[in-house]
Amino acid sequence: MCDKWGLTVRGICEYEGKILLLKVHSESRHDAGKWEIPGGKVKRNEFFDDALKREYLEETALEINIESLFNVVENTYIACKSNEKINSVQLIMKVSASSGEVQISPEHDEYKWFTRAEIKELILNNLLTPPAIDSFKKTIFECEL
Repeated sequence: MCDKWGLTVRGICEYEGKILLLKVHSESRHDAGKWEIPGGKVKRNEFFDDALKREYLEETALEINIESLFNVVENTYIACKSNEKINSVQLIMKVSASSGEVQISPEHDEYKWFTRAEIKELILNNLLTPPAIDSFKKTIFECEL
């Protein structure tokens, strides 16, 4: 049984008809080589909107505006430092950016702006992280998959 819960916030940014995803570093302990929605953990005493803006800036160098709640998904993972099993509630927000010029952090190997058709292919080929699959399948592609 897992008694620990964490909060993660992620942002789906659509720019010129494409959605930004980041490829998890190939040596990561979690989801290495899979594509994920930018974002991360909310720190203690941090508002989740501030956390999302901080994480987006750290991971992509993009300043974002938060528009709305897109989805909520749950994920379980093993914490890297403590090796504990953690349940994570992930708030998936719809965000916007005034630029598409991305500079990724060392946490990721690459970035790409994907069309909806390309994201559907990533889902079918299991190339997205579980929270990204859950979020996109329950919303964008609910009627198509």
